Amino acid sequence: MGSSAQPNPEFLRRAISLATGNVANNIGGPFGAVIVLDGRIVGEGANAVTATNDPTAHAEIVAIRAACKALGTFKLAGCQLYTSCEPCPMCLSAACWARLDAIFYGCCAADAARAGFDDAFLYAELRKNPAERKIPAVRLLSDEAWASFAAWIASPNKVEY
Repeated sequence: MGSSAQPNPEFLRRAISLATGNVANNIGGPFGAVIVLDGRIVGEGANAVTATNDPTAHAEIVAIRAACKALGTFKLAGCQLYTSCEPCPMCLSAACWARLDAIFYGCCAADAARAGFDDAFLYAELRKNPAERKIPAVRLLSDEAWASFAAWIASPNKVEY
């Protein structure tokens, strides 16, 4: 773990409260998350998938977006994620891309599966060859597509992430 920050149960309690409130208020799924920097919440979110018709609007993604906006950056190094449930593969990837230092969670993936939120199939899909996945991924125009990377490599104005 990249952070020396000690877990603070109060931040996880806030994430759990967001998750429970989301259900109680009939807004969305039972997931809540907060992003913490230097002992204070800088972003929070609850699952908004059904409320926004956005399959990427998981609590962790909403919280990451809020923290990035509040801090004016796309890198959340030094921050920790507190989430009511172990992140799914998408949210785990987002946490990695955001460069979060630590993730603290309440329920695990097996708990989520018991409640009807089973992401085990996603892990299985990721292990497959792209052409063998449920949604096949077929490579096309690789030479033409490389032009985008060539432009990136040559650009003096790129912001690396």
